[in-house]
Amino acid sequence: MNQYQSIITEVDGAVGILTLNKAERHNAFDETLIAEITAGLRELEADPRVRAVVLSSTGKSFCAGADLNWMKRAAGYTPEENLRDAHKLAELMRTLNELSKPTIARVQGPAYGGGVGLIAACDIAIASYDALFALTEVKLGILPAVISPYVLAAIGERYGRRYMLSAERFSAAEAYRIGLVHEIVPGDEQLDEAIGEVLDSLLKNGPAAQAECKALIRVVSGQPIDAVTIEETAQRITRVRASAEGREGLSAFLEKRKPNWIAGS
Repeated sequence: MNQYQSIITEVDGAVGILTLNKAERHNAFDETLIAEITAGLRELEADPRVRAVVLSSTGKSFCAGADLNWMKRAAGYTPEENLRDAHKLAELMRTLNELSKPTIARVQGPAYGGGVGLIAACDIAIASYDALFALTEVKLGILPAVISPYVLAAIGERYGRRYMLSAERFSAAEAYRIGLVHEIVPGDEQLDEAIGEVLDSLLKNGPAAQAECKALIRVVSGQPIDAVTIEETAQRITRVRASAEGREGLSAFLEKRKPNWIAGS
């Protein structure tokens, strides 16, 4: 039974699927959707069956950014209420970015504003050819502040300057070129096939190692290669190599068998 109003969560084998389900509103953000995506991600993270999470949407749009009705309400908020809303969106982005399990964005249509933030906060993003993207905030006299760390990590400062300042729409091909998405495919069927292939690869790998790898990337990214960073990396591999999963992975490789985290091994 789905306990949410605006999303659907389901588990298919080892894959958790979180689907934005407000097609009539182009899956645009409001207080409810933000809270439910956050809760749904935490639900799938806590589920021991789930090894990877796919973020998808119903309808023609992946996510159209902020819902206009919500923005009209927000216009009348006090500064304290606006800050509370910003904190809730920030918590959603942080939760998605720091999820211990690999995440894939399935982008089947337009993604604007905060929708681009969701894609950037996922580990892997695959889009259909007809997907469109835009960081539209400055058109409304506001700015993409909360999503900016994730967007800049994905596309870099140079492209961030162009698309955050111009608010122009860009194609799936351009999103691929600048690094927002990893792969583009013709349509929905190919989208599911491509995601299936990535999931096949993800599910062959050590789940604890993947969680550690995500944490490693967050710690090392953007840091100078100095004594502190070198020591940090040495400490992390020492700890993981001695772990139960690390020992099992090496034993399985030497014994030419599947490790115990692969179903049916």
